[in-house]
Amino acid sequence: MFADFLSRLIQPQPAQLPETDSRLALAALLVRIARSDGDYAPQEVARIDRILAARYGLSPFEAIALRGDAETLESEAPDTVRFTRAIKDAVPYEDREGVVEALWDVVLADGIRDHEEDALLRLVANLLGVNDRDSNLARQRVEAKSK
Repeated sequence: MFADFLSRLIQPQPAQLPETDSRLALAALLVRIARSDGDYAPQEVARIDRILAARYGLSPFEAIALRGDAETLESEAPDTVRFTRAIKDAVPYEDREGVVEALWDVVLADGIRDHEEDALLRLVANLLGVNDRDSNLARQRVEAKSK
């Protein structure tokens, strides 16, 4: 299942992703950012579940199932550069900007702005075509919500 998905995603000219594939790819990015510091903390897992439920109108059970699939996809996905560039080519900008905000939400979930997570998020935002200004605004929105 994931091999076919990844094959389609990393084609030289990937087609627009169907809704379910887009959800999975974007959820996998959330998992990748959470795992980037070597500590996939329970707070990050819970935050990913809440983000997926809110973003896609999923029940808690559906969000957990999507995250489980995303964890598998993330572990099988190619390097972050190819994976993220493929998503950029297949997902509309508005959705990518929202993903950067969700990524910040995961990075800040455990109360620690880890260097590895921060560096990966800057790379991912850039590869998604989201500029530094929009990424900083997304971070500020997340920080404002958590106060």
